[in-house]
Amino acid sequence: MTTVSPSVEVERKTPFLKRLERVSWTWVVTIVYLTVMLLIPISAMFLKAATEPPSRFWAIATSDIALATYNVTFFTAIFAALLNGVFGTLIAWVLVRYDFPLKRLIDATVDLPFALPTSVAGLTLATVYSDNGWIGSLLAPLGIKVAFTRTGVAVAMIFISLPFIVRTVQPVLQEMEHEIEEASWCLGASQWQTFWKVILPPLFPTILTGVALGFSRAVGEYGSTVIISSNTPYQDLIAPVLIFQRLEQYDYSGATVIGIVLLSISLVLLLAINFLQAWARRYDTR
Repeated sequence: MTTVSPSVEVERKTPFLKRLERVSWTWVVTIVYLTVMLLIPISAMFLKAATEPPSRFWAIATSDIALATYNVTFFTAIFAALLNGVFGTLIAWVLVRYDFPLKRLIDATVDLPFALPTSVAGLTLATVYSDNGWIGSLLAPLGIKVAFTRTGVAVAMIFISLPFIVRTVQPVLQEMEHEIEEASWCLGASQWQTFWKVILPPLFPTILTGVALGFSRAVGEYGSTVIISSNTPYQDLIAPVLIFQRLEQYDYSGATVIGIVLLSISLVLLLAINFLQAWARRYDTR
């Protein structure tokens, strides 16, 4: 039996130790922080959901009420994100390209959903869009009801996700060179052709980033939607509220299962958006 001297063992460990010494402290802090704040909680959620038998897991995830909440949550969030993708880009364009009175005030107002507590936002929207509210009273004679309906959920999601699109697109618009647009005009292109073929292609990946951020924010929204909606199953009940209802019933495993499904669907949709971003960037570099 051969024995390894301590000096030889140290020599064998030296390359590994040298690699560890080369690791920057910023990498160490990043890995530790992500592990504590992201990986461990997600792993704990998956482990909690794994305590349910597969048949029970599938029954909870595909129950009628769960499928209805997925429908309300994801389709409404996608609608809100796409709508903000259009109007958020338009707002960013106006804030960057035009000077007008109270511009700074309006620019600061865009960030209001960031600072405003979501419960306050929901209470404000429910008051404004109720049948007796400033806007709801105008829509009621037309047979349009917003508060305590699925439309109210969409309004809340649009409100809280709008700043993500505006603040994502705005810096890119500020960095764009006006000379390229002027060259397009000199070559005989119209303003619409210049926007569609010159401005939009490099801006499109950024718009997708803002849409992805807005969608993620809308899917996880709870405080404002729980107030402006009636939380009626099969009508305007969203998945985060259903999770909270399960927790109130001490059904922790059921709440975790729905959370896992919510997380998985969101991850798939975000990966699809990231794929579109990568495709748009490759297309733009051709």
